[in-house]
Amino acid sequence: PTAVGKTELSLRIAERLAGEIVSADSRQVYRFLDIGTAKPSLQVRQRIPHYFIDIRHPDQYYSAGEYGREARERIDLLLTQGKTPIVVGGSGLYIRALVDGLFTPKISDPAIKGKWRGRLREQGVAAVFEILTQVDPVSAERLHPNDVQRVLRALEVWEVTGKPISDLHHGAEEPANFKPLFFALTRDRDILYRRIDARVDEMVHAGLVEEVERLVEMGYGRELNALRTVGYQEVLDYFAEFIAYDDMVNAIKRNSRRYAKRQLTWFRRDERVQWLDMEKLRERTIEQMLVDSVQAG
Repeated sequence: PTAVGKTELSLRIAERLAGEIVSADSRQVYRFLDIGTAKPSLQVRQRIPHYFIDIRHPDQYYSAGEYGREARERIDLLLTQGKTPIVVGGSGLYIRALVDGLFTPKISDPAIKGKWRGRLREQGVAAVFEILTQVDPVSAERLHPNDVQRVLRALEVWEVTGKPISDLHHGAEEPANFKPLFFALTRDRDILYRRIDARVDEMVHAGLVEEVERLVEMGYGRELNALRTVGYQEVLDYFAEFIAYDDMVNAIKRNSRRYAKRQLTWFRRDERVQWLDMEKLRERTIEQMLVDSVQAG
């Protein structure tokens, strides 16, 4: 989960395995969202090549399906070059799209459903239907703009799969042509939460509020999916005078802890994941275990 300590560990493993890092973070794909997403610095990215960071502007759509297809292409290329791809990140939907391929059009993620219903409330039917005409013109031609449920469903499917619902076949999945090893790092909950709180304090000290201010000055608003992100939404609430400064900081900490809990719940449902407790095992021991596992194939 977030703040568990995976970044430095992944860098050391990459150095030992002649590896390169494939980011699986749905917010680090966006340019200008640096501090609030704990994006690896330029110095870190010069140390080890990273992919899928800073590939979209905040007002550009990027679905899990698009990521899955593009990340597979990158991994295939790295393998042909004799490199070890190391996928690092906690965006479960991205990792599922990468490993398991496209899903059936059954959408069960409440966050995605809530996102599109929120956009409908804020922007209205016409604006939401206009998005559908851009991403799935076949469905837009077939549906009436006031058929809200089907319009929203088409948009939800497009976001999850990266393809128009009109192109999808029920039950279609495309497993990856490589065999991944799944590892998840964990810590005692109280320790993890203290690390999250400390990271939030560091982000605020490093200029998170100023970063959000720059985004607003560039014309990026809270209606964008990129800014519907823990850390950014709370600062925007502070700008709108909905909350005081101290309440903003506490809200970021609280929502970050909730996000970490959701990440843990997501990955615990996947029986392929091997859990490594960073409180019970020394970090160097975990590093060696991961290196040995990869080298063993």
